[in-house]
Amino acid sequence: MSIELNTKDGHVTITNDVIATIAGGTAVECYGIVGMASKSQIKDGIAEILRKENYSRGIVVRQEDNALHIDMYIIVSYGTKISEVAHNVQSQVKYTLSKTLGLEIDSVNIYIQGVRVAKD
Repeated sequence: MSIELNTKDGHVTITNDVIATIAGGTAVECYGIVGMASKSQIKDGIAEILRKENYSRGIVVRQEDNALHIDMYIIVSYGTKISEVAHNVQSQVKYTLSKTLGLEIDSVNIYIQGVRVAKD
């Protein structure tokens, strides 16, 4: 699926992978995030940290009745307050997508896939 925008200058198509990549890049810049995790892969209780080119594997972009919903699977740093980290990611992703793509996001759902000690 993708988002179709018609402007006075022409037609714009934004794919869900673009939305997911921008959302993932925004999330990993937030304090307390170790990285993105795959939405479907947890082996032996260990969540793999995704690289930058694979952020879309850890994010689901859903469109329902002209509403845009984002599900993000993240790994947080040990010792951080998980609720604050999740809230910060939600607000940053909404703000960035609004400013970058002009999209209004109805919900950003955060799924914590693991807690890791951040490597400095």
